[in-house]
Amino acid sequence: MAARVREEATYEDLIKVPENMVAELIEGELYTAPRPAGPHTNAASALMMLIGPPFHFGNGGPGGWWIQFEPEVHFGRNVLVPDLAGWRRERMPELPQNHIYAISPDWVCEVLSHSTARIDRAKKLPIHARGGVAYAWIVDVEGQYLEVKRRADDSWLDVTTFGGEEKVRAEPFEAIEMDMTLVWGPPPS
Repeated sequence: MAARVREEATYEDLIKVPENMVAELIEGELYTAPRPAGPHTNAASALMMLIGPPFHFGNGGPGGWWIQFEPEVHFGRNVLVPDLAGWRRERMPELPQNHIYAISPDWVCEVLSHSTARIDRAKKLPIHARGGVAYAWIVDVEGQYLEVKRRADDSWLDVTTFGGEEKVRAEPFEAIEMDMTLVWGPPPS
């Protein structure tokens, strides 16, 4: 379960959080959550495997992107850890040499968990928009849908929502078709 640990927190507070937790600084508050559960991790991993080859490596697609799993993205005093993020290489020619990503991503993806959905939507998405992120995806494994958003000024425009067993072409990765059943994972036994 996500917990607000401390108000007026600093980066020093964040780095003291145990490694088995995800920690973020959001508007001066330190939020922590346990590492994601299996369905959440499976969805993020499946998306990484679908998007990575054509965009990160250029195998079967245009290339030109860095696709990263849980990067630590710094937006001024805010430190966010999206489940996935992508940068066009023309904007970020090289990866940072440390764990801090100071350049805003071009795309972020949040896979919703019961404990973090409100934080992902209500707190993190506005920071991503103000920080210049061009696209955001919200993935709900339980509901089996993908929301695609595009930044308009400092807020989000809902582009489309895909659901169920659809094969999709979603901005900014519309060059490939993705089978979303691979993201939802195996049906519960």
